[in-house]
Amino acid sequence: MSEVDEIVSSLAMELRRGILVLSVLSQLEEEQYGYSLVQRLTERGLAIDQSTLYPLLRRLEKQELLDSSWSLDEARPRRYYVLNAKGKKVLNRLMTEWIHLNDIITKLLKTKNGDGNNEKLD
Repeated sequence: MSEVDEIVSSLAMELRRGILVLSVLSQLEEEQYGYSLVQRLTERGLAIDQSTLYPLLRRLEKQELLDSSWSLDEARPRRYYVLNAKGKKVLNRLMTEWIHLNDIITKLLKTKNGDGNNEKLD
């Protein structure tokens, strides 16, 4: 891997970390357990490792954005997570912030001629 590839990989990982909270919150308006959430995110194009997801879910619960409950109805107990009222408020604010930042970045990344076509620069 070239030096540029390593730098891009590292920076892309930082960008990805920044969107994980928003991505996870956006999928918890209905109750999900960890593995079903991994599957749902992956199906929608965002692969996430369980070793990344579970600590994030615990952190979001500690921040009182999620409620959780154990279900013993299946062969294995499952912990289900869902947004609570505070989590919904945070999600809505983060979505607004994301849209605002995305608009800014889109404007910044437009080509100099202003036609809106992004050119790949190498």
